Amino acid sequence: MSSPHDFDFLHGDWQVLNRRRTGFLDPDSDWEEFPATSRCWPLFDGAANVDEIDMPHLAAKGATLRLFDRESRLWSLNWASSRTGTLFPPVVGRFTEGRGEFYGDDRHDGKDVRVRFVWSGVSDTGARWEQAFSLDGGETWLTNWVMEFTRAS
Repeated sequence: MSSPHDFDFLHGDWQVLNRRRTGFLDPDSDWEEFPATSRCWPLFDGAANVDEIDMPHLAAKGATLRLFDRESRLWSLNWASSRTGTLFPPVVGRFTEGRGEFYGDDRHDGKDVRVRFVWSGVSDTGARWEQAFSLDGGETWLTNWVMEFTRAS
């Protein structure tokens, strides 16, 4: 069952290897890889956290605010980009047996998309984040971004 401490593993400094599609909705698009750094710190005694990721390859930074709703026992993950200065619609979900799945709705390239974030392989020294979009309400998914987190020394 999800808890306010599901994201405790993420607190601190990370090296991040990014792999993303050049066309988020194109299954035939190429993948590009680039490094990034991330720092996460807790709020609300662990029931919330904030991270900032620096992606020089994209000339951008991103920030995520994660909030745990104690009544529903769900997390909302709220992403903002330095490129736009806007907050994207949240994805909402929970951890079950060490795997976190979070879903939401957004628009990309003028199309409505269902969004899925998955956290897996969680440990003190590493984790994997994956983003996928669906154009058919979640029937099929196209993974378009993967981040491999390694604890910075």
